[in-house]
Amino acid sequence: RESWFIKMTEVKDDLIANNNTINWIPESIGKGRFGDWLENVQDWGLSRNRYWGTPLNIWECECGHKHAIGSIEELKSMSDNCPDDIELHRPYIDAVTIKCPHCGKQMKRVPEVIDCWFDSGSMPFAQHHYPFENKEKFEQQFPADFISEAVDQTRGWFYSLLAISTLLFNKAPYKNVIVLGLVLDKDGQKMSKSKGNAVDPFESLAEHGADAIRWYFYTNSAPWLPNRFHAKAVNEGQRKYISTLWNTYAFYVLYANIDNFDATKYTLDVSKLGVMDKWLLSRLNTVVGEVDDNLANYRIPEAARALQDFVDEMSNWYVRRSRERFWAKGMEQDKINAYMTLYTALVTISKAAAPMIPFMTEDIYRNLVCSIDPSAPESIHLCDFPTVDEKMIDKDLETAMDEVLKIVVMGRACRNSANIKNRQPIGQMYVKAPEALGDFYKEIIADELNVKNVAFTDDVSSYTDYQFKPQLKTVGPKFGKQLNEIRTALSELDGTAAKKELDKNGKLVLSLPSGEVTLETEDLLIEAKQKDGFYTVSDRGITVAIDTTLTKELIEEGFVRELISKIQTMRKEAGFNVTDHIKVTVSGSEMVTDIAVLKKADIAGDTLADSVESADAAGYTKDWDINGEKVTIGVEKV
Repeated sequence: RESWFIKMTEVKDDLIANNNTINWIPESIGKGRFGDWLENVQDWGLSRNRYWGTPLNIWECECGHKHAIGSIEELKSMSDNCPDDIELHRPYIDAVTIKCPHCGKQMKRVPEVIDCWFDSGSMPFAQHHYPFENKEKFEQQFPADFISEAVDQTRGWFYSLLAISTLLFNKAPYKNVIVLGLVLDKDGQKMSKSKGNAVDPFESLAEHGADAIRWYFYTNSAPWLPNRFHAKAVNEGQRKYISTLWNTYAFYVLYANIDNFDATKYTLDVSKLGVMDKWLLSRLNTVVGEVDDNLANYRIPEAARALQDFVDEMSNWYVRRSRERFWAKGMEQDKINAYMTLYTALVTISKAAAPMIPFMTEDIYRNLVCSIDPSAPESIHLCDFPTVDEKMIDKDLETAMDEVLKIVVMGRACRNSANIKNRQPIGQMYVKAPEALGDFYKEIIADELNVKNVAFTDDVSSYTDYQFKPQLKTVGPKFGKQLNEIRTALSELDGTAAKKELDKNGKLVLSLPSGEVTLETEDLLIEAKQKDGFYTVSDRGITVAIDTTLTKELIEEGFVRELISKIQTMRKEAGFNVTDHIKVTVSGSEMVTDIAVLKKADIAGDTLADSVESADAAGYTKDWDINGEKVTIGVEKV
């Protein structure tokens, strides 16, 4: 059967040239799959033999003349029977005839309709009824800054847009395009109703919320890669970012309400801020810049990761390190600084995240800003995207704090490997790092890791032994029959001295019965071994060593910290308010009760206890096993 075609082969070079002006994400689709399609472009079979669709606007006469109508006005001018309110779809348009300019006979519309992809490709101008009206509006919006669709649209919408725009305007209709991968089930299979593995999007929205699902797609993988969608993955993203942001916001609201704190009545005075405040605000501005740059360049996962990392730092580092500042009595300057710093960070990071998680950020903004500032925009989505305050960025401070965080992570790894709980104080810790940090940072490390003293050193060899073995893949071919001698010599080495020689010279020289041999770093397998009384971890130029010897005093202090933790847990379980004062009773292990009474001042200060006594547990009671000692603790509201 015959069809109507658009001769796209005539504009092949223009199609390729216009495609080369588009920023494809990923580039491989634009240059590869889509580029290859254009290199082999075929004429477009435009017509369809159907009833439904946009009628093909061609009239033909029995004399052979054909005419394409370009507007309603033109149709009416050439027709004697076109209604004023003509409906341009079948069957109404089929009844309209026009007079043949060649023979004077009636011309009838051809029966075909247009390929619906032509409709989709006409969207940029058809939506504005261009060129008949909205000329300025169309020209302001064309070409589009950005479009996005799935990879299966390479030969669909992406092509129809470019083809029609090239035919009419000889330019690309969009500047940037993100090609999306397909959504698969949890096993990587394409979803289908017949397989029974299709996910109902409305059920997922009801279960997880729109923000959580959006966040999953931002962070799970690059947008153009297939996504395995399942509830567990969505929940993981919700836990890591959305819940962390909400809990940090809830922390601020809880204490701001207790103190009736109104951020509009104070200013953020940078000159009065502490180091932790300056660090958070520096990180905030750095991250805002990173998110802005990533979004401007369509790097979606990178923008999401920058937001996620900052929220983690804000919650698990700044807030955790600053809790006691919010608990302080009155409204001293340090407490104001903590409130204003956290308020600024929450509002600003919510604005930066608003395009990605629009609903939760709106809730946070409406409560934190609109509730106290009637002049503020009524929605976060009416606010400007935050700008970077370069004066607030201190890269040296960020670098130092980053080193602190790495040391703390490695210190925790030492504790875990040595099987020493975090609540058990340690006497000494040694650190070898690219930069020796000052006392302020050492105090943070000591507090975080519950260590009495932190010392930076250039030599940690006293805390680690090294064992050397030959790398058979290289030593065998090089030295052959000497291999057994080399193995014996390496096993008898002073590991610490040998490691120093290797680090200094890049090689080890061994004197063997058969003669001298030189081993390069690639010839050696080196295993770090812990020395008695110490545990060491090394990673990326940093080495951390903890002294695992526990004195009687350290052990007692460990019990005090355990008691405080258990009492705080019981306060929550008993439903006490954070401001409620209590009395504590302890019974059971004589050693633990003696420590509780001896250190009652320390326990009382951290738990709002007016008294700590060795007596039968009263009030809300609970049995505990603390480091192998059985005790019963009671808490009562005063």
